[in-house]
This record gives sequence, C-alpha cells and structure tokens, in this order.
Amino acid sequence: MILGIYAALGVSLMVAARDPMANRTLIRFAIGSSVVHGVIMAIQSLADYHYLDHPWGDVAAPIAVAAVLAALTPRREAATARCDEEKGGRHEDRRQRS
Repeated sequence: MILGIYAALGVSLMVAARDPMANRTLIRFAIGSSVVHGVIMAIQSLADYHYLDHPWGDVAAPIAVAAVLAALTPRREAATARCDEEKGGRHEDRRQRS
C-alpha cells in the first residue's frame, strides 16, 4: 500500500521538479509526510520488538528524503532575486505594493 502511495508521489515530484516554485505545496507535502512517516515508524520500532528491523528503511530513508527535498527546494526570496535579474529589475514584489 505505502509503496503505491510513494510511487505516485515520486512521479508527481518528478513532474513538479520542472517548475518547483509553482509546485511548492506538493513538495512541502512530500517533506511533511516523509517526516511524519519516519517519526511514527521510529515510535513503533521502539515500542514493539516486531518492528526492530524497520529503522533503516522506514525511519532513516523517509527522513533523509525529507532533508534532501527541503535542502533542494528553492526559497521564495531566491526566486524573486533570480526573477529580478532575468527581467532586469522589472519584477515587483507583491509584499512591497501593499
């Protein structure tokens, strides 16, 4: 079950990688769901000896994926600066108009 969900999420993330600024919500969901899954499996592996083989695949892997996604996700400030450079400073920041 979880493999099907992660497969669908992985394909969606590959499509989202074409325009990460437009797909930040999906990327943030992937980060959050990976952390939550890792934390829940960590608690289960400590609480029940049947889950002692899960820490590497079900705890470390999702948290590592979340860390990589978080590190590679562009920040709004960086994208705004890049937009300014590309358009020769014509980009207006919406926060400055208010």
